[in-house]
Amino acid sequence: MWGLVPLFWPLLKPAGAVEILAHRMVWSLVLVAVALLALRRWSWAGELLRQPRKLGLITVAAAVITINWGVYIWAVNSGQVVEASLGYFINPLVTIAMGVLLLKERLRPVQWAAVGVGFAAVLVLTVGYGRPPWISLILALSFAVYGLVKKKVNLGGVESLAAETAVQFLPALAYLLWLSGQGGSTFATEGPGHAALLAATGVVTALPLVCFGAAAIRVPLSTLGLLQYLAPVFQFLLGILYFHEAMPPERWAGFALVWLALALLTWDALRTARRSARALRAGLDRPGTTGPAGTGSAARSADGVAAEPSASPAAKP
Repeated sequence: MWGLVPLFWPLLKPAGAVEILAHRMVWSLVLVAVALLALRRWSWAGELLRQPRKLGLITVAAAVITINWGVYIWAVNSGQVVEASLGYFINPLVTIAMGVLLLKERLRPVQWAAVGVGFAAVLVLTVGYGRPPWISLILALSFAVYGLVKKKVNLGGVESLAAETAVQFLPALAYLLWLSGQGGSTFATEGPGHAALLAATGVVTALPLVCFGAAAIRVPLSTLGLLQYLAPVFQFLLGILYFHEAMPPERWAGFALVWLALALLTWDALRTARRSARALRAGLDRPGTTGPAGTGSAARSADGVAAEPSASPAAKP
């Protein structure tokens, strides 16, 4: 669904990117609020309101997700799907770079190599486009900051989306009312089908997130991470095969370098996961770690590593 979403945004024309973005914020909150009422999952809201630091982080998350959504919608509707897909390809590299610069994390040699190859890819693409691929860089940076903030907030996917869209709701609604007063709104002027499509932006936002949340507790984390590459792959293929965007040789070279960097990261992550699994099994085989209680605890720990959901990617396009 995330990979095919570029097919949806052009259906909302003649609405502009900002109007589409505002409707996405408003209808996402409406849909998520209905879901939370049906599930009776509101206890987290009271706890959140009593934590000013978390509220501040939620506001930051809402700000960066607004930038991410807005730039992506504008990029797709202005015929730059391929460059938008690049943003989600390089996002892991930007996330790693942020970890080094902001969190002082230490990288393994293969990770350093991947970051270096990714930087070279950006230089090649800058030459190819005649400018920095700023759409890709903004999408990747905003998504990386969003992930960092989400890690600090530690809310579930649906709850997090509800909190973030609650922050966005009043400014978005105020903009839509102002736009309507200026005669620039398309919601009531382009027919009921157009209005229904604008309202469906809430479904397009929330449904993939709900599916991701359901998958995160059933699929190993390593598999989940690999599956998330499918979204930019689909977007890239749509940009070339459906929207017929140009791909001169220098852009192919830049994308090839990005894919090489991602291949290095994936190989390193799988190798590290296998080593950790072997170390865990070796620990279980040592004297003193056998027995139903010890084995059960260790097994649960191993499963926890495999099934722990990653930060909810509500910033996806």
